[in-house]
Amino acid sequence: MSTKGHSLHRRKTTGVNIGPVMVGGNAPIVVQSMTNTDTADVDATIRQVADLAAAGSELVRITVDRKEAAAAVPHIRDGLAKRGCFVPLVGDFHYIGHKLLNEFPACAEALAKYRINPGNVGFREKRDSQFSSMIETALEYDKPVRIGVNWGSLDQELVVSMMDENAKLAEPREAEEITRQALIESAISSAQRAEEIGLGRDKIILSCKVSEVQSLIAVYRGLAERGDYALHLGLTEAGMGSKGIVASTAALSVLLQEGIGDTIRISLTPEPGGDRTREVIVAQEILQTMGLRSFVPLVTACPGCGRTTSTVFQELAESIQAYIRQQMPIWAETYEGVEEMNVAVMGCIVNGPGESKQADIGISLPGTGEQPTAPVFVDGEKKFTLRGENIAGEFQAIVDNYVSNRYARRSDAEQTAAQ
Repeated sequence: MSTKGHSLHRRKTTGVNIGPVMVGGNAPIVVQSMTNTDTADVDATIRQVADLAAAGSELVRITVDRKEAAAAVPHIRDGLAKRGCFVPLVGDFHYIGHKLLNEFPACAEALAKYRINPGNVGFREKRDSQFSSMIETALEYDKPVRIGVNWGSLDQELVVSMMDENAKLAEPREAEEITRQALIESAISSAQRAEEIGLGRDKIILSCKVSEVQSLIAVYRGLAERGDYALHLGLTEAGMGSKGIVASTAALSVLLQEGIGDTIRISLTPEPGGDRTREVIVAQEILQTMGLRSFVPLVTACPGCGRTTSTVFQELAESIQAYIRQQMPIWAETYEGVEEMNVAVMGCIVNGPGESKQADIGISLPGTGEQPTAPVFVDGEKKFTLRGENIAGEFQAIVDNYVSNRYARRSDAEQTAAQ
């Protein structure tokens, strides 16, 4: 996948190394995801982590909520390594993270990063000692942390204190605004406390997740103003299906356009039996359609209209898109820059030839009742005309041939590094 950044201005942040992955600094925006398996089920978790990594997740978070899960972590890491999968694992801790990290040093060592929620790391007088314990473990094992504040688990003592102070003002602000400020304050004050303990800013990533679009935008704008910490973006509980995709895209696109955000996760609720990797694909598509990164060749296809009552072009667009995603892991290892290729599959002669000429390679299928011919354009020039029942197969072969002739073949050393 291409790591070439877009010309959009990115907010300058401190870079954080998470194993082989850099978040922030001058690094490309990183895609991450999270398993929904029981971490204590080693085999199931290995399978899902491997699937997420194969789909393009560059970090994978796993839940570490009890002793059995903590004990499983090193076995998950080792099992992934046997598969040739070395994606960094992030441990998601709540409530008893300090105990688990102390009692299971192999877990603390195997994880590439710890996620700490200051809203439930401890309460009252225990909060600082338990938070400090986790930071000290991170220092001991040289691990970065994400201090992740969530709307649903925000420190209520902090909220009440800030609400009380607000009530004393001559013109009190809205309660929602105070809650947003409490999210930011919780993240920043926790980060400052981690730095006091000795954790460098190059080991800290911050997040302030909410489930409502406008609140997320407001909170991250405020968070970005408070320092140069690397930031993790994402709606929490984004939702299922199109709602979750639309909400996440709406919120993250605004922030990314403003240069805010160093790593993203799309927290989609899977449909029953649904594929967890969908959230990875959506994250990649957001970044790619905004021109921030390239992961797989884009397929442009028209929506169809009364001129295209035939389903031929729809079926071709679907099959080509599926074929490209299937081939991409092989192409990425073999060819340089293929992820930036643009393919057009159009349904009739109105916009079809024009769109096909603009793409690297494009086909303009006949509309309903039109002459059954399909011109193919390569680098803006008409090169072929396809006819008959095997247009899909012939066009697929043309795409293969284009890739092998257009893109430079990587050296053996580069192919090994890309694997």
